[in-house]
Amino acid sequence: MSLTDLIKQAAISEGFDVVGISRLSPLESITNTQPSSTAPLQTKSLLQHLQDWLSFGYHGTMQWMAKDPDRRTDPRKILLGCETIISVGVNYWTERDPNEGPGNGRIARYAWGKDYHRLIKKRLKHLEQSILQLAPDSRTRSYVDTGPVMEKVWAQRAGLGWIGKHSNLVSTTFGSWLLLGEILTTLELTPDEPGTDLCGTCTLCLEACPTQAIVEPYVVDATKCISYLTIEHRGDLDSIPKSLRSKMGNRIFGCDDCLDVCPYNVNSRPTLEGAFLPTPITQSPNLTQLSQMTEAVFASTFEGTPIRRPKHTGFQRNVDIAISNDRTMNNKASAIPQL
Repeated sequence: MSLTDLIKQAAISEGFDVVGISRLSPLESITNTQPSSTAPLQTKSLLQHLQDWLSFGYHGTMQWMAKDPDRRTDPRKILLGCETIISVGVNYWTERDPNEGPGNGRIARYAWGKDYHRLIKKRLKHLEQSILQLAPDSRTRSYVDTGPVMEKVWAQRAGLGWIGKHSNLVSTTFGSWLLLGEILTTLELTPDEPGTDLCGTCTLCLEACPTQAIVEPYVVDATKCISYLTIEHRGDLDSIPKSLRSKMGNRIFGCDDCLDVCPYNVNSRPTLEGAFLPTPITQSPNLTQLSQMTEAVFASTFEGTPIRRPKHTGFQRNVDIAISNDRTMNNKASAIPQL
């Protein structure tokens, strides 16, 4: 077996559902080729694509996105001598439905179980050790969603899927339900064929977005995105415009709407990873119960899960918005004349 095949085999043995290889050379080929309304069928460099997105302020309060975009778009500035990126994915689809009965909130599926960062990072570290055993002179660096790496771009170039119009990765095998990680390495491995964009004329994700955050195909304004507003946005209730709060519905952590409607989810298969299975409180989060949580109870209840990301204050803000929206809906329903 080739070194590339041995590394892929090691990745699958570690529990990754899919693995692919992309090469950095030549750097000029690192481009974004999806058409947009402002630049139809035009090819932009990855750096220019990021800079354009930042120039519109679409990153909101995520200041780290604007920090050194040149480094974020060139892995060679992260790992000297980097030649290859090994992209991996883990399926988190549990084949369960959220309980959105009266008085319940909604938590995005990826946060129903344990924190995927820890799980994937541990597997990546093991995979790095395997690589170093196979190629002792190589150097590696791994990331899971937290480093200055545009992981979806490299996942598409590695053939794991393609970046859909909602800006998330779509797989013909796993639909919209892959969590990503990557290893940068100095090894010159054999690359895979890049993923082909199969969105076609479909616009279901744009139509499903409650806040119209997908301002055009492949472009998301994070300042309108419910996932951003409920997780990354730092600010009190009044820092979120009323026009957006009313559209957030019962979503208290993340939003799956644009993912749920993707036609390629018909191919989704249940994950074999028990860590992603929901708990009663994540599948059926009672808003009243959550609103009464102290900071200590919040910390202990959601220990080891992604839900601690917005901290207690941010989470309670989200719950308050959901309760207000729930009351508004109930009042509207009670005002409808009964026949």
